[in-house]
Amino acid sequence: MTTGSSRQIKVLSPTAILGYGFPEASFEAGLAQDPDVIAVDAGSSDPGPYYLGAGVSFTDRAAVKRDLRLMLRAARERDIPLLIGSAGGCGARPHLDWTVDIIREIATEEQLDGRLAVIPADVGKAELCDALAAGRVGALPGVPPATPDAISASTYVVAQMGEEPLLDAIAGGADVIVAGRCYDPAVFAAVPIARGFDRALALHMGKILECAAIAATPGSGSDCMLGTLSDDGFILQALSPSRRCTVASVAAHTLYEKSDPYHLPGPGGALDLTQTRFEQLDEQRVRVSGSRFSVAPRYTVKLEGARPGGFRTVSIAGARDPVFISQVDTIIEGARRRVADNFFHVPESAYRLIIRVYGRDGVMGELEPQKTITSHELCLVIEAVAETQALADTICGFARATLLHFGYPGRISTAGNLAFPYSPSDFKVGQVYEFSLYHLLEVDDPRTLFAPIRISELREKLS
Repeated sequence: MTTGSSRQIKVLSPTAILGYGFPEASFEAGLAQDPDVIAVDAGSSDPGPYYLGAGVSFTDRAAVKRDLRLMLRAARERDIPLLIGSAGGCGARPHLDWTVDIIREIATEEQLDGRLAVIPADVGKAELCDALAAGRVGALPGVPPATPDAISASTYVVAQMGEEPLLDAIAGGADVIVAGRCYDPAVFAAVPIARGFDRALALHMGKILECAAIAATPGSGSDCMLGTLSDDGFILQALSPSRRCTVASVAAHTLYEKSDPYHLPGPGGALDLTQTRFEQLDEQRVRVSGSRFSVAPRYTVKLEGARPGGFRTVSIAGARDPVFISQVDTIIEGARRRVADNFFHVPESAYRLIIRVYGRDGVMGELEPQKTITSHELCLVIEAVAETQALADTICGFARATLLHFGYPGRISTAGNLAFPYSPSDFKVGQVYEFSLYHLLEVDDPRTLFAPIRISELREKLS
């Protein structure tokens, strides 16, 4: 990092999510520019509640270890910090421990030294119930109010930390920081903020870098991006010769996952982009400036929790008969009635039968504006969710068999209405989870919720 009026800091983002991979050539191109920090986001709530509820990663261990080996080796060889946010995909204690185990394994194999900081993000249920009773838990738009029952039913609850706990780990001398659930831009912004750079610019740059080369054209979440921050703006550069940053691609990504194009809320406030400017520097690079940060009256963090919601069985089938396709709604409704009649002794609350029709409205459901079926074939995904796996198996199997042999006017073949690509045709998915908390928690101190931070030697085994 240079000093004076031309001072700058370079942040290397290898991949959109740890375990998604990246070309080594792009990574080496980034390292050749002498980055001051390597940072990576390891998680997201996009894959749904299962991974948080079950306490497992949605990325493969071997893929994560491959990515981490390259990052750890490069960071320790150059004596620059490596920051990892939302460890293990969801950032709860099992995900955090899983990631730390991989890091220590690599450090032992590669004989790497340094100081490792581990920052938890789990929130205690009793503490959260107290906060709810005190009126410090608020619902996000479209989310029902939190309840004590939802809190107690959750297997894991995490809070999304801002940059403050990361700053404490940096101040504590950590070389490698592994954080639980984390505001995505925070791991990219923390070191720049610690070194005195503007918070708003650092967070805006982090907002783009957290998805790596997705903000380039053509975009990719499995390729590297470099951000160079100065006192009055930042420059983004894709590191593959086949990609480039453009004003359109960078500005478009600034709008990513936002309901308001000018304000991006996060822990402690919101990015104000009303004065943001985008400038094309050359074929590869875009400069961004003018972003500001508005401090909120009360510091809030987002809560995420998941609870069990039954067991799932799924069957996938195809239909190509035009007569069947023209009557598909009537056939599905008839099959539903047969299931209800056959299992009249089972309470309606004990199971759900869901049939998605791909080729018509399988993606958008009732929101699909194109109501007319234009495809020559359909895919039916038959799903049962029930209180037990056995009941889910029974309901799904009966619905599948009913649809297979259901009679309808104009039917020609009696051998079966559906084609099954797999044998066995039914898949026992297992435990289902649903989001139980997606709320905001008011805190007096953005640090106390994410304590204690444990700092130890990289190869040290902790009890």
